[in-house]
Amino acid sequence: MLTLSHRIALDPTPAQRIALARAAGCARVAWNWGLAEWKRQYKALKADPTLAKPCGMALRKTWNAAKHGLYPWMKESPKDANIESLFDLEAAFRNFYAKRAKYPRFKVKGRDAPSFGLSNDKFRFDGCKVRLPVIGWVKTREALRFAGKILTGRVTHTAGRWFLSVAVEADHLRPPAPEGSIVGVDLGVRALATLSD
Repeated sequence: MLTLSHRIALDPTPAQRIALARAAGCARVAWNWGLAEWKRQYKALKADPTLAKPCGMALRKTWNAAKHGLYPWMKESPKDANIESLFDLEAAFRNFYAKRAKYPRFKVKGRDAPSFGLSNDKFRFDGCKVRLPVIGWVKTREALRFAGKILTGRVTHTAGRWFLSVAVEADHLRPPAPEGSIVGVDLGVRALATLSD
């Protein structure tokens, strides 16, 4: 199987922009809560080695039990927005322990790009629109290019625009174009144009 990725520009309404920003804020809060809790658990483990090591599964259980009491406004955003950030935090610690990355740091509004993850069963496409949980149908600038099973999605805000990156598991790449139908052109200095054929 082959995993392909497609980044699609979203065209949200003003109300949807607010909802997307809110979901990204929830993801940031969950990440920061998870990082603080991980540090607290690790410090407690150093003081008492009989305690369990911090792990992502226990962290998510604690978060799910406490989030609505701590942050009642979390209900206004997709559940995946905060849960996926804890999966991201767990992956960040795995990369840190494997010496592939630096120690995870707290996310700060304005410094870190707003983003949140979505699991594969929480969103779907219908032509040039995508249905995001809680937010609803959002117009996209183009349809999903790849056919196959959707693995994950991540909504990000870059340069004043919202994007959805989708990972798709496909059996094969698109079929090649028939020979002779496409010609590449290279414009140069010595020769005005050089053709690929």
